[in-house]
Amino acid sequence: MEKIHALFLEAAAAGMKSEYVSRTGEISPGEWNLLFSLAQAHRILPLVYQAVSRCPGFSSVPPELKNRYRAQSLQQAAVQVRCTDAFSAVVKALRDAGVRFLVVKGIVLRNLYPNPDLRLSGDEDLLVHHEDMALCCQVLQSLGYETPEPESPQYELPFSHPRNPLRLEIHRSLFPPEQETYGQWNRLFPDCFSRGILQDGIPTLSPADHMLYLILHAFKHFLHSGFGIRQVCDMMLFANRWGERIDWLRLLEHCRSIRAERFAAALFRIGWKYLGFSPEQAGYPVQWQAVYTDEIPLLRDILDAGVYGKSQESRVHSSSVTLQAVAARNKGTAANPLAGSLFPGRKTMEGKYPYLRRWPVLLPLAWTSRIIGYLRARSDAAGALRLGQERLELLRKYGILDNIN
Repeated sequence: MEKIHALFLEAAAAGMKSEYVSRTGEISPGEWNLLFSLAQAHRILPLVYQAVSRCPGFSSVPPELKNRYRAQSLQQAAVQVRCTDAFSAVVKALRDAGVRFLVVKGIVLRNLYPNPDLRLSGDEDLLVHHEDMALCCQVLQSLGYETPEPESPQYELPFSHPRNPLRLEIHRSLFPPEQETYGQWNRLFPDCFSRGILQDGIPTLSPADHMLYLILHAFKHFLHSGFGIRQVCDMMLFANRWGERIDWLRLLEHCRSIRAERFAAALFRIGWKYLGFSPEQAGYPVQWQAVYTDEIPLLRDILDAGVYGKSQESRVHSSSVTLQAVAARNKGTAANPLAGSLFPGRKTMEGKYPYLRRWPVLLPLAWTSRIIGYLRARSDAAGALRLGQERLELLRKYGILDNIN
C-alpha cells in the first residue's frame, strides 16, 4: 500500500474517534498535499486535518498549504453546523405536523462521531410514508424550501432553501422501484416504518434495517462507479454502536440473496484491519467471518473512487458498463459493454440529462448528445470502456457476476 494511502486510512481511523495520528517519519510537502487532496475527494477533510494536526511530521507542511486546508476544514465544518441547525428545525416541524418519516444516513450517522460536524453530509435523506408525501411537501414549503418538480412521480424529490445551505432528498422508497438493477431491493424492507426507532429524537430505521440499507447503498454505488471511504467509516461506527441489535445471520441471508455477501464481508474486513471495527463489540458472528474474500481489490477501488465514485469522468461513464452487465445477469441475457456505454437506460441517463424525468421520450436525443460528447473526447470514451472492463473483473472477483470460462 502506498505511504499516503496508509496515512490516509490511519488519519480516518483516528478522526472517527477524535484522536490524533502518532506517525513519525519523513513526509514531503507534495505528499502532504496528496493526503489533503485525497481527504477532500472523500469528503472527510475536517476529520483528517484534525487527526494529523498534532502529528510529529506536521511541522513539515508548508505554511501556505497548512493555512489553505485549515481554512477549508473550518469553512466546511461551519457550513455543516448551519445545515445541522436547519435540519433540526425541519425534523421538529415535520413531527409537529404528524408526518410519518424516517431519516436515513446523514445526521443519524454523524451523531456517531465524537464531533458530528466534522463528518460532512451532502444532504439529508428522508423516507416519507406514501400517505404523507403531500403533507410533507406542504410543511417544507411553509418553511421556505423549494423543489423544481413538485408534482414529479419520481421516487425522490430534491428540496433546497434560498437562505441556508441545507439540501433535502425526500424519498418515496429507499431505492427507485423501476430501476432494473436494484429496484427489487425495496422488498428487503417490508413494514420498515413499524420497526422504526427514535435515535437522539430523530425517527430512523431500526438498527437491523439501517445496517442492511448502508450495505446496499454502498453496493448500489459500487455497481455504478464506486464510493469513498466515508461510507465505510460510517458502517463501522454503526456496527460497533448497534451490533447487538442486528440479526447478523438474517443480514447475511439478505446479502446472499442479491450476491452481495462477499462484497459486504470485504467491507467488514477493511473496517477490522484499518478503521477500528470490533467484531467482538459488534457481535459479528463466525458465519460472516467465514465468508472467503480478499478485501484489498475493493479497498483499492474505494481509495480510487472518491465520494460516490466521481473522482474521474471516465469512472462516472464506466457505470453504464457495470450496470448493464448486472442487469443482463438478472435477466439471464448477455451484456454488450459498448452498447451499454453508448446507450444506457433512462434511469442512468437522468443524472446528466434531468429533462428525461419529465420527457422520457427524449431518451434518443440524450443518447445523441452523449455520443457527440464521446466523439469530442475520445480518450475519455476509451478510458470509460477500459475502466468499465476492469470493474467488471472486480464484480466477478466478489461473485456479483459469474466468471467467464
